[in-house]
Amino acid sequence: MEDKLKRMEELIDIINELNYYYYTLDNPKVSDKEYDELYDELVRLEKETGVVYPYSPTQRVGGEILDKFEKHTHLGRLWSLDKCQNYGELRNWDNRVRRLIDEYNSKNENKLPSPTYVVEYKFDGLTINVTYEDGKLVQGATRGNGIVGEAILPQIKTIKSIPLKIEYKGLMEVQGEGLMPLSVLEEYNKKAEEPLKNARNAAAGALRNLDPRVTAERKLVAYFYNVGYIEGKEFKTHMEMLQFLKDNRLPVYNYASECQNIDEVIEEIEKIEERRHHLDILTDGAVIKINDIKTREVLGYTTKFPRWAIAYKFEAEEVTTKLIDVEWNVGRTGKVTPTAILEPVEIGGATIRRATLNNFDDIQRKGVKINSRVLVRRSNEVIPEIMGVVDTNEETKEIKKPTHCPACNSELIQDGVHIFCPNSLTCKPQLVSRMVHFASRDAMNIEGFNEKTAEKLFEELNLKDIADIYEIKYEDLIKLEGFKDKKARNLLDAIERSKDVTLDAFIYALGIRNVGIKTARDLADHFKSLEKLKNATYEELLTIPDIGPKTAENIIEFFHDERILQGLDKLLSEGVNPRYQDIKVKESPFTNKTVVITGTIEGYTRKELKDLIEKLGGKVTNSVSNKTDYVIVGENPGSKYEKALELGIEIIDEEKLKQLISNK
Repeated sequence: MEDKLKRMEELIDIINELNYYYYTLDNPKVSDKEYDELYDELVRLEKETGVVYPYSPTQRVGGEILDKFEKHTHLGRLWSLDKCQNYGELRNWDNRVRRLIDEYNSKNENKLPSPTYVVEYKFDGLTINVTYEDGKLVQGATRGNGIVGEAILPQIKTIKSIPLKIEYKGLMEVQGEGLMPLSVLEEYNKKAEEPLKNARNAAAGALRNLDPRVTAERKLVAYFYNVGYIEGKEFKTHMEMLQFLKDNRLPVYNYASECQNIDEVIEEIEKIEERRHHLDILTDGAVIKINDIKTREVLGYTTKFPRWAIAYKFEAEEVTTKLIDVEWNVGRTGKVTPTAILEPVEIGGATIRRATLNNFDDIQRKGVKINSRVLVRRSNEVIPEIMGVVDTNEETKEIKKPTHCPACNSELIQDGVHIFCPNSLTCKPQLVSRMVHFASRDAMNIEGFNEKTAEKLFEELNLKDIADIYEIKYEDLIKLEGFKDKKARNLLDAIERSKDVTLDAFIYALGIRNVGIKTARDLADHFKSLEKLKNATYEELLTIPDIGPKTAENIIEFFHDERILQGLDKLLSEGVNPRYQDIKVKESPFTNKTVVITGTIEGYTRKELKDLIEKLGGKVTNSVSNKTDYVIVGENPGSKYEKALELGIEIIDEEKLKQLISNK
């Protein structure tokens, strides 16, 4: 028994070390297989001994749903920050700081130094406060009112970059921010039945969810920036405090700039304002703090704020405007969703005329009406959304829930909070959207088949089903406006080429609800034929990683719909041949590397290059972040190239790419 307990402690230390390198440093030390073997050994020993240490990595995802949140009193108060929104206000704060220091120095022999400042990002997530005692994570809480918050330790434990054990044994509380990376939000929403609105709400909702499993699904990160309470340790400077956090393997964001004066602070703020739109996390400003801890103690606090720190808020990305109308739109799956039509308003340099409203329940919950004065938020250049309403003197009018499809006038049906048009056969927006999705690059890859073309074919050639695409003839196209000989032949050639398609691309092309590119690939790898997938059972689908009950239900329903099965048979009879391609990954410089492609590469389509990189063991993503290893740059690159340069990511140009490929 003693040997087993000793081995468990060893495994916990090993796994915690591996987690630190994987999640905090983004530098894995072992393969996933080796990690899983160690983790499985720990799980087995915990079952054999009946002992589970609270700091064991197996405890990161709590299985029990909490009845309610308990209150937690912080050991040290969490203060709000005073705010400024222009450089004049910032310079006034600097003048006040210097005046207070001069007053103190005039009366005391032990002089304070001239202030130097540390500039950090102001994160836009949910403030968290974690407690360590005897080197173990014993509590996690929300900020609350700064004195009392809500205990959320099971939720905090799901954030894998937060260590469950640290070197320092004294009692301490550390303040930070819980965040959902934008890239994670994007991937989550591809599969989510109910997409999340934005990264800030996603993080706050996850950490304040009574079910820790929901928190775990959001794959949050955390960054820490302040030790609010500590026993047996003192710091001379803020930079020393940050280093202490790093030494104890708490995640600290890789940016904190020390400035000698307020002019340097302003220079840093201007850099941050430019960079922030390219980050993978939400920020809404910069935080400026005095570096010297003794000066902080002398300056102290007002009733609300520390005198030694201030937040510089960037130009408001929340404004109010008038809601003129609501437009109802039909999507590919038949879901009918509302879009708010707004009186034009400027937010962050962009003119906003439309905003998101998720569904009719969302409209009612927010109290939105025609002529309402609405609060509009725009985060990191994403589609604006309506957060709520503010008082107005204008007469408002209730928004009516539609009863018939705005496109085809079919009677709508309700499914949960969503409403759908059941007419998937002749409802133009549904069919056009399905055609465009079917023909898209990651699906059937029919070049030249865009939305405009799909609409024209629907209206002029009376296309009623996706399979009708394969019955289009040259004589049909050449008589259409905008189609001359070359364009008509190119489209027909692209349609013909698309018949030879990989199974994963074909599955994705079908547009099964919640089945994105990755899930389609997982299904293809598991079943290896369309026929086996069609006959899959619910239980078998659930054995595939990342496929949950809802997605499994959607797949079963899809392949049990007689109309869909008839459409599939027609596609196959037209010569479409979905084949399983067992990709044999070659060892190469791209093995286990994350790659982004921007610009045009001579001799390759984007999809061909993506497939090639994946065959060479790489993973191709759409956005550049700190986790990107290489950016392949061709002719006319976009903003991804600039972001790669800014983040110091290795660039592979066409010449180098062809060298790397030719060596394989």
